[in-house]
Amino acid sequence: MSTEIAPGLLIQNLAKDPATLRLSDYKLIAFDMDSTLITIECIDEIADVTGKKAEVAAITEATMRGEIADFKDSLRQRVAKLRGVTQAQMLQVRQERLKLSPGAQELVQAAQKAGLKVLLVSGGFTFFAEYVRGLLNIDFVRANVLEEADGVLTGGLVAQCWGDICDGAEKRRTLLEVASLLGIAPAQCIAVGDGSNDIPMMEAAGLSVAYHAKPRVRSVAQVCINEGGLDRLLEVLG
Repeated sequence: MSTEIAPGLLIQNLAKDPATLRLSDYKLIAFDMDSTLITIECIDEIADVTGKKAEVAAITEATMRGEIADFKDSLRQRVAKLRGVTQAQMLQVRQERLKLSPGAQELVQAAQKAGLKVLLVSGGFTFFAEYVRGLLNIDFVRANVLEEADGVLTGGLVAQCWGDICDGAEKRRTLLEVASLLGIAPAQCIAVGDGSNDIPMMEAAGLSVAYHAKPRVRSVAQVCINEGGLDRLLEVLG
């Protein structure tokens, strides 16, 4: 049963009385990046530089809706199409197109003031994620690394100590790993996302939030922000 507590703001699937929810009861808030903390899908905007935005965006959309089940394969296909993009073009995308989502700064600052640590865990790329970390003073970041040679993308990804692709399973593992590092229970975590690869971490967290999300994601979330900014979560968490 879902309840619209205000226009475009729904709560559902909650085991406790919504009136008792408090931001300070949580210790970690985890965010997806693309189309959640920021307004764009970075890979689509990079592809625009090469004239391949339409075909890459179509794969992105199908993946986020859950129609392409293998996120890793999907990402490899899309990254391969970025071969030849220069560092300068990447910087241009970041400077001209990357914008924080409405309410992102307000929600992150409120969480930090309430004592929560902040995790950005993304199927996107460190080139953008580390920049967003700096904008919002984020504590932890996990994202993918685009392979470069002489300042030009090769169309591949760089393996990291945890693996080469941050998919849904890795998002969940990262949330639980950071919770363990902080000495807190998964129930003390909030997970915010919009795509199907966010579902595993949302299901592991104590509170799951869908932000302008795909239907499949909205169906499993406990809070759905369908209109307005990320800071609308503060209308739920007293």
